[in-house]
Parts: sequence; structure tokens; C-alpha cells
Amino acid sequence: MPLNDAHLGGFFFLGFMKYTKPPLTYDQQIALLQSRGLTIADPIHATRYLERISYYRLSAYALPFQATKDTFNDGTSFSDLLHLYAFDRELRLLIMDAIERLEVAVRAQMIYQLAHRYGSHWVDEKGIFKPPYTDKSGKVVDVYQETQTLIQDQLAAKSPEVFIKHYRSIYNDPVNPPSWMSVELLTIGQLSRMFSALKENEDRRGIAEFFGLHHHVLVSWLHALTYVRNICAHHSRLWNRAFAVKPDLLLRPNRPWITADMRDNNDRCYYFLCTLKYLLDAANPGNHLRAGLEKLMDDNPKIPIQFMGIPSKPDGGLIHWQTEPLWA
Repeated sequence: MPLNDAHLGGFFFLGFMKYTKPPLTYDQQIALLQSRGLTIADPIHATRYLERISYYRLSAYALPFQATKDTFNDGTSFSDLLHLYAFDRELRLLIMDAIERLEVAVRAQMIYQLAHRYGSHWVDEKGIFKPPYTDKSGKVVDVYQETQTLIQDQLAAKSPEVFIKHYRSIYNDPVNPPSWMSVELLTIGQLSRMFSALKENEDRRGIAEFFGLHHHVLVSWLHALTYVRNICAHHSRLWNRAFAVKPDLLLRPNRPWITADMRDNNDRCYYFLCTLKYLLDAANPGNHLRAGLEKLMDDNPKIPIQFMGIPSKPDGGLIHWQTEPLWA
């Protein structure tokens, strides 16, 4: 295929060019936004936000206000961009709170279920993990060894966790602490990799059943949790992102779920919020995710929430997600 016909990452590749755009001063950034039709009532006030947020980061929130690229719709103001930016920030905080609760619950279930199958030091049992393999990039993946290295690093740290220090001061056999200590050292990403690396389906099944899922679905959802957690931790845009890591569709739920019309778009934020709610209903039945999401939307009535992936009705209006069985 000729070079100029290649299709890369969603863009048609027309040949390499040299990047020549110069950096713009804050005044030039303001002038550029105004030239594109954005109303900026107070340029000094706007400059202060550009100093703290950056033009490039804020420009990502301009897209829903541009029917034509680089031209703002009539009546769009700088405040509209700021409100959308703030909405996205609050959405990330709401999701991070839910992920924190789920991380604790996943960790607790893994420790409990596997300790009662293999004993207190199941983390040290190499045989319960899949053998090392080479991924698509050619990298060798050895989750068992990765976990052992992490634990050993903590044991050797100058300032280890208090419970690690306590174990080390009393016990020398086994060298590693029991699972209810050592697994506390793992992040949600490491927990996800460990769950996926369990060799026996039965080991994953008991953990997944707590959340009302098939273990294959939980593998996918934990992967998506890790992906979104990293987006939030890096303060990246979430509200209208097309997810690179999509949680599997849940076709056979064990508890109230969303109807078929609502579950086709699993690469957007709304479907991910549904997976959070489903998991939280098992881990924290009294959760306030719906209330938090409703308040966020009520406080920001002008935000174009359809970009979150909430399906539309034939007349163009959004389906009332609150009446779905999962959220009702």
C-alpha cells in the first residue's frame, strides 16, 4: 500500500510533515480563541485559567461547542468550557471514590477465597498461577514473579509499611508475610493482573460470584477499572472519551442490570458507570453512586451529557437512565 494511503489510528496518513507551530503567549491564545468565535468577557480572568490549566488541555473541551472544526457555535463562552472542565473533574472524583471502594472489596475477596483454598501464604504458591508467557509486544509476563519482587522490595525498604515492619521483627519463616498483609501492597492494576493470572477457573469463579459475574467478565471489568483509574489519576478527560479498554458486555446478569437498548455502547463513560454500579451493589449495597451522579448532572444542566454515551431515543432525546433496573 502506498504510504499516503495508509490509515493510522483513525486518521488518513498523507505523508510526514515538519511540525512548525510556535508556542503562543497567553495573549495570543486568547486572541486565537476569540478569532474562532469564542466569547471571552474578561480576558484577564481567562488568562489566569490558561496559566493553571493550559490551552491544550482546555481545548479538548471545546469540541462539543464546534459544529464546524475550529469555529465555535454562536453564543459559546469561555465559561462554557470551564464549566465542562469542572464537570469532568467532578466526574473523575466520583469515579475514583467508587474505584477505591471496589479495590478494597476485590482485595478482600481474593485474600479470603484463596487463603481458604491454599492457606495463609497462597501468594507464594507458584503453582496456582499461570506460567510465564510472551505477550503481543514480545515482553515476557510473569505475574507470580512480579508479585514476589514487589513483596521483596517492600520487605527491603527503609521505611516499610507498619505491618510489614512488625512481621519482619517477629517472624523469619516464611520470609514473606501472609496474604492478608502482602496483598495489601498491591494496586488495583496488580490485583487485576493477579486475578487474570490465576490458573484454575475455580479460583477465579468464587471471587467473581461474590460480584454476581462470570469470571471471564470480571477479568475484563477489572482491566477496565485499572484503565479508567489511570485516566483519573492523570487528570485526563473522561466525560467524552472513547475507551481504548472496553469492559465486556454483561449478557447474563445475576442482579438488576440495564436493558438491551442501553448496553450496546460499551466504549463510553456511561457503560463504565453501569459496571461500577453493578460491582458496588455487591461490595457496598448502600452506595450513593446514583445520588452522586444525579447531583452532578443537576448541578450542571447545560453540560452535553450525551457525549458520555447515554443512548438516545428515536426522537433524539436521551433515555432516562435513572429508570433502568440497575439504577432504579
